[in-house]
Amino acid sequence: MIPDIVFVVAMADNRVIGHNGDMPWHVRSDLKRFKALTWGKPMIMGRKTWKSIGKPLPGRESIVVTRDAGFVAEGAHVVHSVECAVERARQIAVELGSDEIAVIGGGDIFAQLLSQARRIHVTEIHADPRGDAFFPELDPGQWVEESRARHEAGEADDHAFDFVTYVPRAMADVT
Repeated sequence: MIPDIVFVVAMADNRVIGHNGDMPWHVRSDLKRFKALTWGKPMIMGRKTWKSIGKPLPGRESIVVTRDAGFVAEGAHVVHSVECAVERARQIAVELGSDEIAVIGGGDIFAQLLSQARRIHVTEIHADPRGDAFFPELDPGQWVEESRARHEAGEADDHAFDFVTYVPRAMADVT
């Protein structure tokens, strides 16, 4: 079985996913969802995303994509193309018994792998922060919303948010 590529992303209403190497909000509920959606899976990310996390996350294998041949990410697998990242992630997923590979950012990695994604888990943060990293626009002709759950900001959340899942239109259950 070939593991599915799934995206796990938090994105503001203006499609911002980051600013100066960090997320421009704090939504604790999203962090819990992120952990649940990525646990036990290989995660593909770019170098800037790796640097913003700063370390390997427990219960997951990190694959870092960079063009920098000298880049070292202790505790992670470093590769030099998204194709190599997907190949390595598939090997790891099989070893872990996982049926999914989580792609967690940044914007360029999402854009390069969008055509291969089989599900996109988005936390839509209801804010319009400044940013320098953006999630690619989803073509409504290609993607359909599978589920949406609205949440008001809790005590540890800066903003209200929605948990949304998208699937390719071709895979959607059209009944």
